[in-house]
Amino acid sequence: MRHAPPISGVIPAHLTPMLADGAIDWTALGDHVRWLAGIDGVRWITTTAHASEVATLDDDERQRLIGAVATSLGDDIGVVAGIYEDGSARAARQARLAVDAGARALLLFPSGTFAGGGPSHPRTQVAHYETIAEAVDVPLIIFKYAVSSPLTMTAATVLEILARIPNVTAVKEWSYDIVEYEDTYRAVKEVRPDVSVLSSFSRSLLSSLVVGSDGVLSAHGSIVGDLQAELWTMVQNRDLDRARDLWDRIYPLAAACYRQPFLDQHNRMKTVLGLLGRIPMGSTFVRAPLTTLPPDELAELERACLAAGLSA
Repeated sequence: MRHAPPISGVIPAHLTPMLADGAIDWTALGDHVRWLAGIDGVRWITTTAHASEVATLDDDERQRLIGAVATSLGDDIGVVAGIYEDGSARAARQARLAVDAGARALLLFPSGTFAGGGPSHPRTQVAHYETIAEAVDVPLIIFKYAVSSPLTMTAATVLEILARIPNVTAVKEWSYDIVEYEDTYRAVKEVRPDVSVLSSFSRSLLSSLVVGSDGVLSAHGSIVGDLQAELWTMVQNRDLDRARDLWDRIYPLAAACYRQPFLDQHNRMKTVLGLLGRIPMGSTFVRAPLTTLPPDELAELERACLAAGLSA
């Protein structure tokens, strides 16, 4: 396996600045990624994931995005590329292309076909990830979806994947169920203590970090990655009083970004980047099927930024 730093700490999933016509604002993207890279403790940044609107990107844009992020980061910070494909062979091809474009680790999304009963048919899930793993020689991160999603997997399936695929070195735990999170965390650490469990509980981050976590892999890190890094360090040091105070700052912004409809979460976060002056407001557009946020949401996001002590 190619040399790579440990997959731990805060790993922001970057947003993708877009103009009104849907074109990517590459200049704003570079500024955004470099701001994330300047956060103390960030050693990886994730691209071609939900936060970067991967579902709307064509193959060429995905590879260009990976390359642009890698170029902006240099050698000290690694690129995690999301592999978002339903077919196993297509996912393996995307994995090879991502590594060729500069990715040093891959975040493996579940196949949409799992919606037909994947959690009760783990052999299908395991085989999908085995096909991808055979195509590349880089660290892999399994994306464990919310327990309410038909694309989720059980903790037992996670353990089978870890037993069968040695280059799976981390699990992005997004079960959004604290009991499931703790069960998975403890099970993974019992059989593979070297594997990182990364919380994606952005809406209730503190609770998951207290259970145990090797880091945070989250789109919310694109706007509060510096605060997430402080929070994670405080919990690691068992400084829970200060951690609670800091979470009280972050919470209103997490609640505003992840409110219903949930599909607008990254739309809201991109708008926050514009409100904070980190990208131009003219680069906060999204591609269909997402739509522009209504004015009342802008006011709510502004209030949440103030509550978090964030300003332009």
